[in-house]
Amino acid sequence: MNEATAAFIREHADDDIRQLALRGTKDPEVDLNFALEQIAGQQTARRKLPTWAATDAIVYPPHLSMEQCSSEQTARYKATLALTFHPAPSVTHAAPSSQPQASPSTLVDLTGGLGVDFSFLARDFSRAVYVERQPHLCEIARHNFRLLGLEHAEVVCGDGVDYLRQMEPVDLIYIDPARRDDHGGRTYGIDDCTPDVLAIRDLLLQKARRVMLKLSPMLDWQKAVRDLGEVYVREVHIVAVGNECKELLLMLAAGSGFRLVCVNDDSVFEPHPTSSAPSPLCCNPVPAPASFLYEPNASIMKAGCFEAVAYQYGVCQIAANSHLFLSPRRVESFPGRQFVIERVTSLNRRALKESIGHLSQANITVRNFPMSVAELRRRLKLSEGGSTYIFATTLATGEKVLLVCSPLR
Repeated sequence: MNEATAAFIREHADDDIRQLALRGTKDPEVDLNFALEQIAGQQTARRKLPTWAATDAIVYPPHLSMEQCSSEQTARYKATLALTFHPAPSVTHAAPSSQPQASPSTLVDLTGGLGVDFSFLARDFSRAVYVERQPHLCEIARHNFRLLGLEHAEVVCGDGVDYLRQMEPVDLIYIDPARRDDHGGRTYGIDDCTPDVLAIRDLLLQKARRVMLKLSPMLDWQKAVRDLGEVYVREVHIVAVGNECKELLLMLAAGSGFRLVCVNDDSVFEPHPTSSAPSPLCCNPVPAPASFLYEPNASIMKAGCFEAVAYQYGVCQIAANSHLFLSPRRVESFPGRQFVIERVTSLNRRALKESIGHLSQANITVRNFPMSVAELRRRLKLSEGGSTYIFATTLATGEKVLLVCSPLR
């Protein structure tokens, strides 16, 4: 990058990209396309990758790669997981072949990409190898890793599976298979991703003491565990940011035991082994004014561990498929949104007028209800917004009700 282009990037770092592209530049020394790409990358990085954004001269790839890359928050979580996951010795099962004699503290990332996850994982390993088959991404990685202080990072331009076959055993392999087909469409099955992790599972476990696998949050995690083999998947982490599921992390290793962990920002929920027992709190599952309503975080919704939530927090489900919880007292530690129920109403016209006739707007959620949010909003003639929350749901009796609530915290 020449000085004219660098100066243009600094001068217009906060400008609107579309307007900047229309205005262009009269300076023939400025590589406008590259400059626009870098300005857009910096602006995305401020939101997703503050450490990168604060590092001068980082080179960013095209917009699509920036939008698809991990956020700093999820990358840091992976780095913590790499430090804390230590598989228990196996007493009943063996790995596909003898346990590898791993090089001490060695990481290999077989699907390097932009290198965001690698840049945070690598800091805790004495040796770290980034493998990527696209030469331009390898060039960017070499440049960026040096600026980020990763002097020990080794960049290998080549196919990850080919590298896997010839490499020496290591401590940790990280793999984030591509989830788009040849036409750019998203894929969600493990065997539809590139590389096909199911096809190389045994080789992965031969070459690493631990394997960290990142998958789409759209995937059925229970099917993924069955497909990969329940004797090899030691942990499943469902990671959400801002109550939006971002990724599934599966930890594979020889050993015994299984953990399911649901993460939403700083909130972590892990079902206890005894959580299949009935909830110890025998509250009436019929909502009433002044009782408390709870909506679990997105990661718990994805996990589907609702019985465990009821048991561990002493709450009860409104109905089997409604995924909303009640208690007569407030449970401040509940992992999700909390509300106090102000009114309970049927869809009867007179009841609706008495309960919500004074409202012009409300935030509406439907759970196990025969109408969509848009349909219900039209029927109730309420616009979006305000401080009132309405949950439309079905009780265990089959009755359809609206729970008019006020949010807590």
